[in-house]
Amino acid sequence: MPAVELVCACDLDIAKARNAAPRAYTSAERMLDSEELDFVDIATRPESHLALARLAAARGIAVICQKPAAPGWQEAVEMVEAAEQAGIPFMFHENWRWQPWFREVSRRISAGDIGTPIAYCFRTRRRDGFGAEAYPAQPYFREMPRLLIFETLVHQIDTAAFLFGDIRSIYAHARRVNPLIQGEDRALLVVTHENSVDGCIDGHRFADLAPESPLIGDATFEGDGGVLQVRATGDVLWNAACVWENTVKEGYRGDSVLATQQHFIDCLRTGAPMESGGRAYLKTVACVEAAYLSLERGACVAPEKAFPC
Repeated sequence: MPAVELVCACDLDIAKARNAAPRAYTSAERMLDSEELDFVDIATRPESHLALARLAAARGIAVICQKPAAPGWQEAVEMVEAAEQAGIPFMFHENWRWQPWFREVSRRISAGDIGTPIAYCFRTRRRDGFGAEAYPAQPYFREMPRLLIFETLVHQIDTAAFLFGDIRSIYAHARRVNPLIQGEDRALLVVTHENSVDGCIDGHRFADLAPESPLIGDATFEGDGGVLQVRATGDVLWNAACVWENTVKEGYRGDSVLATQQHFIDCLRTGAPMESGGRAYLKTVACVEAAYLSLERGACVAPEKAFPC
């Protein structure tokens, strides 16, 4: 990224830190006290996010933090409150909404290509959930008590809110297909937005829709004037005709990580609101928590009532 310099890294494995940046640390406290930093990127497991965010906030350092935000609702709220009390910029790294095909869909919906939106469906698919060696790229998934909604479908929840506004209700159904893991690996979410648009988020990781699909699935958006589809390849179709071809071959899933981080840097420089800034992203976290509460109750849950932001 132009004009951005990665000057140091911290990891409990010093070799990983040395591989990532010119100066390496095994202590976050020591790194933050020794360096003059414009921001810190927290790219650890959720269990450590709150403590690390507090360290940065206490030193007045801006933060971008990976999702999932935290293991539970209260920790996520405490992270945001710590940043607000310190007066630091704070953003969650939610890159799905920055995938270029979804930015194109957003542009076309805003331009009226599907008329008044009515319904949508996200399908999440990947063939890596089988057996004792499931999720080889992220093997810790096997031990997580909350899995598919917490780790994967949060992306589609956030993207749906980006496209159609705040989510007003969620009904969830989930189960575990692979008996050798801890959490749910199959889920269906029925979602309704503030403008009455509703949709289905349908996920499991036992099938591929396309080899190395950059979406890990596909999506359809329907209105009274037309239909937009995002194929598993990333191409966008309008009323069955391809209107945007995915030619992005570098970076993570449409180079969405770069776009997310560039947005963070741009907002640091200009003071503009961050799309997934701490307080704003709590709405997405509330939807995830509402989905699990729906599973417990067997009923529809209103996120803003159960988990007020």
